[in-house]
Amino acid sequence: MAQITASMVKELREKTDAPMMECKKALTEADGDLARAEEILRVKLGNKASKAAARVTAEGLIGLHISSDGKSGAVVEVNCETDFVAKNDDFIGFVNALAALITEKNPADVAALNDLPMGEGTVETTRSTLVGKIGENISVRRFQRFETENQLASYLHGGRIGVLVDFSGADETGKDLAMHIAATKPKALDASGVPADVIATERSVAEQKAAESGKPAEIVAKMVEGSVQKFLKEVTLLSQPFVKNDKQSVEQMLKEKGASISRFALYVVGEGIEKKSEDFAAEVAAAAGGNA
Repeated sequence: MAQITASMVKELREKTDAPMMECKKALTEADGDLARAEEILRVKLGNKASKAAARVTAEGLIGLHISSDGKSGAVVEVNCETDFVAKNDDFIGFVNALAALITEKNPADVAALNDLPMGEGTVETTRSTLVGKIGENISVRRFQRFETENQLASYLHGGRIGVLVDFSGADETGKDLAMHIAATKPKALDASGVPADVIATERSVAEQKAAESGKPAEIVAKMVEGSVQKFLKEVTLLSQPFVKNDKQSVEQMLKEKGASISRFALYVVGEGIEKKSEDFAAEVAAAAGGNA
């Protein structure tokens, strides 16, 4: 039996917002497995146990750029240690320059991006100089670049949520799609794009909830399938109710306008970084390879 420490209980509580004793019970039942304990809490407490999952402590900005012909574009996330630095003009300029550089040069990954010329040196030397000037570590975390025969649209919300959309149709439709994605944060275009492990987790939770109902096996099976299908409808873009008219789905809206969407990129600052704020500087330093 794994020893359940106070730090483990605290970490699970911060991820789930569940009561302290419930977290301890779940960790004990899961023999110290944090992911399994979170799943146990979801079964017992429902969605309340995952409401904190979207909260992150990372700071930074999302940069977006689309070429003048609308055929290529990029979205990039750059992290810093505090919200104060995220509002710094030099930091903002660096993020925007990166998005334009990625659009133009199409680097293979962050390492290749760091080697590209920028200013009087490279992206990496520019980053390092900016670190020295501002006094906080800065890390280029990730980016995506699209090139298309159709057209691109983008939407940036407060510098913290960025969306890039590859679509066909009127410009207004592209903007509506980007804003919808920023608001609803779908996981994929349709069910085929949802990762198998995500669906498996939802199915597992549904099975455990249904099993507690005491209903016959055939009813339980239908309950599970219904729960999984409801989840997929909620997290896939084409199935979601369109934010500007919830009487129709996004797919129906696109059909009505003679438009289509082939892919999208959605970046939220700090997404996936489950970190206590006092430890974030260490994470950024590690992500930057210790170069400051």
